[in-house]
Amino acid sequence: MDLVVTRFDHPDARKLNDEVQAEYARRYESEGDATPLAPEMFDPPRGIYLIAYDPLGRPVATGGWRAQEAAGEEGYRDGDAEIKRMYVVPEARGLGLARQLLARLEEDARGAGRTRMVLETGIAQPEAMNLYASSGYLELPRAEHFGVYRHEPTSRCYSKSLLP
Repeated sequence: MDLVVTRFDHPDARKLNDEVQAEYARRYESEGDATPLAPEMFDPPRGIYLIAYDPLGRPVATGGWRAQEAAGEEGYRDGDAEIKRMYVVPEARGLGLARQLLARLEEDARGAGRTRMVLETGIAQPEAMNLYASSGYLELPRAEHFGVYRHEPTSRCYSKSLLP
């Protein structure tokens, strides 16, 4: 697999974003993730957006991180790097792509001076919860939740230190 740094508005990124949004809508009986995202949020050095391509050049997985700081009431901390839009197409699941993406995102965020990786998922995504738990992420208590869905009962927030 080739992991390629791209922009969130790249046609392949938009295609995979549409797919993950449809999956969120199915799983949560909603319109998808309402978190406001803009392409520049993932521009280095304050983020990165990756697409994994299979040997035939098809986009099969995606994920990015964006810098967050303690501001407002959203619950982030200074130095946070927030993972967004982790997704693997159904036909490529089980190949370890999510772990490869996650490791690359962590490495990049650490290199950019971020001190903690955070993410939000939900109970309708048990495979995501298992991935993060098995990768050293700790589920945060409800009082430490962050982001758009911090007050939703189905939301789960995780964090992992990026410090050495």
